[in-house]
Amino acid sequence: MTLKRDRSRAEFSRACRTIPGGVNSPARAFGAVGGSPLFIERAQGQFLYDLDGNRLLDFVGSWGPHILGHRHPAVISAVRSALDDGTSYGAPTALETELAELIVESVPSIEKVRMVNSGTEATMSALRVARGFTNRSEVIKFAGCYHGHVDSLLVKAGSGALTHGVPSSPGVPAGATADTIILEYNDIEGLDRTFRERGGQIAAVILEPVVGNMGVVLPAPGFLQACRDACTRHGALLIFDEVMTGFRVAYGGAQALFGIRPDLTTLGKIIGGGMPVGAYGGRSDVMDVVSPVGPVYQAGTLSGNPLAMACGLATLRTLRGANPYDVLAKETERLVDGLTAAARAAGLPHQAARCGSMFTLFFTDRPVRNLSSAMTCDTGRFARYFQEMLDRHIYLPCSQFEANFVSMAHSPSDIDRTVAAAAEAFAAIAAA
Repeated sequence: MTLKRDRSRAEFSRACRTIPGGVNSPARAFGAVGGSPLFIERAQGQFLYDLDGNRLLDFVGSWGPHILGHRHPAVISAVRSALDDGTSYGAPTALETELAELIVESVPSIEKVRMVNSGTEATMSALRVARGFTNRSEVIKFAGCYHGHVDSLLVKAGSGALTHGVPSSPGVPAGATADTIILEYNDIEGLDRTFRERGGQIAAVILEPVVGNMGVVLPAPGFLQACRDACTRHGALLIFDEVMTGFRVAYGGAQALFGIRPDLTTLGKIIGGGMPVGAYGGRSDVMDVVSPVGPVYQAGTLSGNPLAMACGLATLRTLRGANPYDVLAKETERLVDGLTAAARAAGLPHQAARCGSMFTLFFTDRPVRNLSSAMTCDTGRFARYFQEMLDRHIYLPCSQFEANFVSMAHSPSDIDRTVAAAAEAFAAIAAA
């Protein structure tokens, strides 16, 4: 069942001559699992097709945006219609307002929203707004939460920074992180102690309400409320990074699922339906400090790009009409139950975490509640699992510390096939 890889290997060798590491994002590199990445030619529904003609059942979904599956007819039609009118104008369009109105209507905490071009831009901008609004400089982040490659937040970050062993990056000066306070995720006591000691200097707490960037890690009971209460008591802003969870774990995001209202929210991925996009929004009084209304400057030449707006509108409207979240959650639960049963049958220590249509299988015998426990995973065993699944034409994230995603395009038979492939993979790992 081994994949054909000759054309992908040749293309990777070619890319390495002009692109650092042959990839334009470290998350695409296969350094943690061995070998070289597959080069994708096209996608349809739940499948990717690579240069060698392999058809792969996809649980990456472009790292989250494709909740509808690849090339959903409503999305393709909307993009084609927008493309007929042009690609970018550097001037306002009605599409920007329509998407903003839909986001404000759908996300409980957002009263005003500003479009940007990536999740990194969104978190960078939200921090600047929080500091400008509070006139404070310090920010609390949690180890293992990844908020893009913003200098001040690239400290004990998740995602590729974990996979590639770079928890803090060279090139980030010490001064850039001097005002960043790192706490353990789910540590209510540490949060309260830090606010008692430094509450008057803290501008914001930023976190993933459900972590996706050290694998899926759920908030402990009371943790999100503790973050909300501490910020309210001390006049700091609570920022939910919902770039991954927004419109993924529920239509209104994790804040709708858990009933916690942040002051600012960052969005990305699904609100662009696969196009490069990001957004940040929140309370009107907070957002009104943003230029040109207020003094906090943030700009972007291509922000609100009409193709991205059309793609995002079609995606969110389809989700609103279909309301697939219960079905997605049940199918994801069925998949995770099947994976854990297969791992147990093979005698492999493991933990599983799931929220909505996001999940991770961790190769550790310890419950994963924060970065420290995530780092107990057997990454060598994960690499073997990844390759065994890839040989069975199942495409998973190439890191133990990433979320997997189920889409509306995945069928019950796809779930069954994946569980069967995992049982074979686990048996091979146990026998080695």
